[in-house]
Amino acid sequence: MEILWFLLALCLLGAVVGPYVLRRRGGIRQVAPGSPDAADPDDYGFARQEELDLRMPGPDQDLLDVLDVVQGTGAWRAASQLLAGTPEESEIRWQRVQAFAGAASLELARQPGTGGAWLRAWRAGAPKDAGGAAVHAEFLVQQAWRTGTVGTDDFRIILEEARTVCGEAALLAPGDPVPYIVELAVARGLGYSHEQFDQVWAKIIDRAPAHMGAHIAALHFWCEKWHGSREEADRFATAAAARAPQGSLLAALPLFALYEHLPEVNLVRGFYESAVVTKAVGGAMFAVHAARADDPVLAHVRHLLVLFLVRMERWSEAVHQLVHIDGHVGALPWTENPDPAAEYTVYRALAVAGYEANGGSPATLPH
Repeated sequence: MEILWFLLALCLLGAVVGPYVLRRRGGIRQVAPGSPDAADPDDYGFARQEELDLRMPGPDQDLLDVLDVVQGTGAWRAASQLLAGTPEESEIRWQRVQAFAGAASLELARQPGTGGAWLRAWRAGAPKDAGGAAVHAEFLVQQAWRTGTVGTDDFRIILEEARTVCGEAALLAPGDPVPYIVELAVARGLGYSHEQFDQVWAKIIDRAPAHMGAHIAALHFWCEKWHGSREEADRFATAAAARAPQGSLLAALPLFALYEHLPEVNLVRGFYESAVVTKAVGGAMFAVHAARADDPVLAHVRHLLVLFLVRMERWSEAVHQLVHIDGHVGALPWTENPDPAAEYTVYRALAVAGYEANGGSPATLPH
């Protein structure tokens, strides 16, 4: 039965990616894995699918080291110390809070009742620790979205508790925008009014006006599928991009708005040649080139660019992004798939195939 499902999935995959593997000049020839003509990830220095890290969009060795300690020994103080030494307004603090919460949530899913015990010990042992409170709030948000159904009593109860913990975390660290960023997901799930949402957003802007992670989280609220519209989401993203300071990745926000509103049938070649897509991708590419190499949000933008560049058949540019992000898949668009690593490797294979079909090789790989 598993084989049958696998074959069915292959057929569906062929139907989905077919338009992107056909070129005007002949086409990209698909071969079986293991064939002498098949591209080998090792040739490009790419990680194999089973080696891809699902926890984060890019490398953060300090976080990985601490996660190993915390999950291996339960010594939560290492996590507390790492967050205490991470600037409150920084993008990386938000990413680390998400990573710790996600690790605890996944542990609990794998070991019901016992998984994530280190987070419970952290909260019990240091109830006034602002970092622990922020991680706890984000943990509750992730639990609600992972295990509940939007609109049900259980879903709302968990998010109500998350909102309470957000308030506790905000009191413990008045200058930290993270508790309010966590509350943006609560606002989306509980259906805040626009006025209520604006009150939360104002607190974030006061503390970190150019915070890209906060803008991405807020954008979800303004999308058509939640509490806004295509026009409101585009207006929010465009305004943020227009006021972005030099070197900020906010110039890439319109690409995230475009992704959130991709048409249901988005395989028409003309759509990815349209002015709206070209403009959004151009803005994101500009932002990537202007950003600091160590900007922790840079990987988020590169991941989303891979999807668009492959669908636009801009193979060389897609491979260039892959060189910088390969090894990690904890970002949009992959995380919206039940198997992020599998989804990512499909696009990676398409990018490499298109790159090689147009004369590229590991020897000409851009760095």
